[in-house]
Amino acid sequence: MSILIKDVLLNNKSVDIFIAENRIKKIGEHLNAQPDEEIEGKGKAVLPGLINMHTHSAMTLFRGYADDMPLERWLEGKIWPVEAKLTPHDAYWGMKLACLEMLKTGTTTFVDNYWFVQAGAKAVEEMGLRAVLAPPFFDLFNAQKRKEAIRKTEEVFQESRGFNPRITFSLGPHSIYSVSEEGLCWLRDFASAHHLFIQIHLSETKKEVEDCQKKYNKRPAEFLDSLNFLDKDVLAAHSVWLSDNEIDILSKKKVSVVYNPSSNMKLSSGIFNYAALKKVGINITLGTDGCASNNNLDMFEEMKIAALVQKLDNPEILPAAECLEMTTQNSARFLELDIGVVKEGKLADLILIDLERPSFVPGHNFISDIVYSAQGSCVSDLICDGKVLMRERKVEGEKEILAKSAEVARDLVRR
Repeated sequence: MSILIKDVLLNNKSVDIFIAENRIKKIGEHLNAQPDEEIEGKGKAVLPGLINMHTHSAMTLFRGYADDMPLERWLEGKIWPVEAKLTPHDAYWGMKLACLEMLKTGTTTFVDNYWFVQAGAKAVEEMGLRAVLAPPFFDLFNAQKRKEAIRKTEEVFQESRGFNPRITFSLGPHSIYSVSEEGLCWLRDFASAHHLFIQIHLSETKKEVEDCQKKYNKRPAEFLDSLNFLDKDVLAAHSVWLSDNEIDILSKKKVSVVYNPSSNMKLSSGIFNYAALKKVGINITLGTDGCASNNNLDMFEEMKIAALVQKLDNPEILPAAECLEMTTQNSARFLELDIGVVKEGKLADLILIDLERPSFVPGHNFISDIVYSAQGSCVSDLICDGKVLMRERKVEGEKEILAKSAEVARDLVRR
């Protein structure tokens, strides 16, 4: 399968882009190629597909279900009780809806931690996106629950060997307040033995830190470090309430973090200390979190909010170009994937931006427009792994996905 994108803007220059199999083979002017498919790029610009580094995709089913409350009450009183009724069928349609939303807002790769990974993987394979999927690991400090969580993790890991190559299996300990020391140590050893990523919620709220200090006489990152848990394969979501010592620990251990501004504001969790983490060279990425706490998966919106929150104190600390890098190059660096830039030899994960929209006029600065004035709806076409998944805002099967996911969500909350 080959694709030729003609006359598209890349770095303010009109070029053709030739894609063969799943790679960008050639970028240049007036390419002489015989593609299987041709896309007219005039009036459009090309960007690497965006990367959402922290979400719980099937929680699209809970969009608008529980709002305006703090994290602990939100989880324990609303989300966990209804999640207990979730089935693989529900998770499949929730994931299909999430993939559709991400497709239509320019995300080609996402990192996910949610139940029924097998059902989610089936949906991702069908939708054509790239994903890192983790089954949530909870043991709630109970030996029997830990044994069951280990069994389930090992089972899904074995099944993941049959997943589509676009899908990567990872480990998903929920947090230090829902996983025991023994569980965390087992996960650390399993990750090292099988070369897996670990995604974990870290220091999301002030209460989490206070409870950790009472229980272990250490702050969360200090506690994880005492278990030799932290390493370059760990992705720490939220990371809001970090001390200077914890920031140094994360830097020395080469841990990557995920900034989730919308979710952190909505749940009143706190403000991410971008300046301090940037100063010590920590790899900072960006994520939406799940639809129950955001309430969408639009990475364009997330970039704008990420930048604006930081400008409360310093208008220069997070410029637009850095914000875009967080959701492209920085994310690709952690994932160790050939994505995140538009360059010959890289995987063909690309989005086309419709420049003939009011938000891109007069067009003084394209990157500024992308971060501060664009919305996900500016994406006209999306290519992932060398396949066109959206053409002129049309996605195959869209109406069925919208209808079925709405039906499943309404049924789920009534059970």
